[in-house]
Amino acid sequence: MERMADHAADQMIERFRGDFERVRAEIAKAIVGHPDVIEGTLVCLFANGHVLLEGVPGLGKTLLIRTLSQALQLKFSRIQFTPDLMPADVTGTTIVVESDHGRDFQFRKGPIFSQILLADEINRATPKTQSALLEAMQERSVTVGGVSHQLEKPFLVMATQNPIEQEGTYPLPEAQLDRFFFKLLLGYSNRQELATILDRTTTTASPTITAVLNGETILAHQQLVRRVRVEPVVQDFAVRLTLATHPKSQFATPLVNQYFRFGASPRAAQTIVLAAKVKALLAGRSFVNSDDLKTVALPAMRHRVLTNFEAEAEGRTTDEILQNILETVPATADLAVR
Repeated sequence: MERMADHAADQMIERFRGDFERVRAEIAKAIVGHPDVIEGTLVCLFANGHVLLEGVPGLGKTLLIRTLSQALQLKFSRIQFTPDLMPADVTGTTIVVESDHGRDFQFRKGPIFSQILLADEINRATPKTQSALLEAMQERSVTVGGVSHQLEKPFLVMATQNPIEQEGTYPLPEAQLDRFFFKLLLGYSNRQELATILDRTTTTASPTITAVLNGETILAHQQLVRRVRVEPVVQDFAVRLTLATHPKSQFATPLVNQYFRFGASPRAAQTIVLAAKVKALLAGRSFVNSDDLKTVALPAMRHRVLTNFEAEAEGRTTDEILQNILETVPATADLAVR
């Protein structure tokens, strides 16, 4: 934001913070607790990424996504992923239409042609159907019968999966996991939160969600995020955090060398920087610092690394090892040594 007047930049930052908080407040009308998950979901929205929500049934994953769609003036659609779901059920298909002029081929759009797509229980679909989302998530387009169809912007895929029920499921391939901006873990509610949930869901009370943002405003905020400044030393910290997940690399920690099979891809570094830019704006700054990077590193990398059998046998979690990286890798280093 170096070329902008300070006053204009401050106004844009305050507008961003205000809009972010308005959406957060609408979601809080329906979702009790889980502030980190709500904020992480909104970070994905404003950074133009996709989110994978993981949690046991009944914790509010689908409700969170539905509430977000109600708080935004965007087209919403839901796909319930099942083993018999076909790619055409997601993307659409070309059909033959009879008319006075004879037969004609027309493309009938599938539910993916929306702006917020809920992919419910995505790991229940076959890999062939899961792959139907790959092009849409990366390229924001769908190709059917050799013809490419552009998706309307903004476009956000929010997928859910159940981590404990593995029968009849197909683990997401690494290529698809890598296309999710964040993987957010939805945990259990505490005593007070559960009591509030009961008050809201077992009485006649019903929250009214108001649409507070439209697509044009969201796109403008996504452009603002891209303009946030990242100094070379801060960017290098994101690079070293990513490289530290690679076993036997220069920056790998002892825990990484012992328990990781594969490290994070370059998309992890891209995600960390973009998400940190959103965090900087929320703090009222036009530049990123190392603390911004640390706050987003776990959801950005936990689905982009693979642990080995030894980690599983000893009960070592991915988050535990990644947290060790954040505590071990220094925020500053000599840029001349690369």
